[in-house]
Amino acid sequence: MKVASYNIHKGIGSDRKRSPERILDVLGEIGADVIALQEADRRFGTRAGVIPSHLLDGSDWKAVPFGMRAASMGWHGNAILVRKAATIDWCAPIHLPSLEPRGAVTADLTLPGGERLRVVGMHLDLSGLWRRRQAAAVMAHVDAAAERRATVLMGDLNEWTAGGGCLRDFARAYRMAPTGPSFHASRPIGRLDRIMTSSDLRVVGAGVHMTDAARRASDHLPIWAELEVAA
Repeated sequence: MKVASYNIHKGIGSDRKRSPERILDVLGEIGADVIALQEADRRFGTRAGVIPSHLLDGSDWKAVPFGMRAASMGWHGNAILVRKAATIDWCAPIHLPSLEPRGAVTADLTLPGGERLRVVGMHLDLSGLWRRRQAAAVMAHVDAAAERRATVLMGDLNEWTAGGGCLRDFARAYRMAPTGPSFHASRPIGRLDRIMTSSDLRVVGAGVHMTDAARRASDHLPIWAELEVAA
């Protein structure tokens, strides 16, 4: 199974134009089964989703319906897309401690191949202290689930420190996929975007999706990982 994480910058590309079509083109290049999106809703008004429903309907994916706002794709800009043949067994927003509006989303999925997966998508704070508190809240939410599933945590962690801060906290329970730097799209030097897995998953491939389309579509490059259930 292939998963991906992508901060789509509200669909605004390097030319400062908003183009959800370009975002879907990039997602089509990646071909992931599950995608965590950040900055997937507009900031003001009804917080409408950046990708209109008619465009999403014509794609290979459907949005997990968190139902927080009628026009939004997710919660505080976090959304999860899955293959249309996948089953959404359960989903919920995760309320995070923060000074500014922040949240995360989670879903239990059964993929078309029969894999049962728990996915968390997140976009953490700019403050290191709040990032660590938010990481603790995410892991506590996963640990409190009544059913255990192989788990993938994905998103823009906003963590520049290579092995400290919230990365050290997550690493106590999760493995980091070796994806690489994804920010800024024009010259990626920061590994702000991360994919992390529970011990019952094995990463068999991982990377940053670096194409001309991806460099134009957002200020972040998407990251991806190919996973299999560990024996």
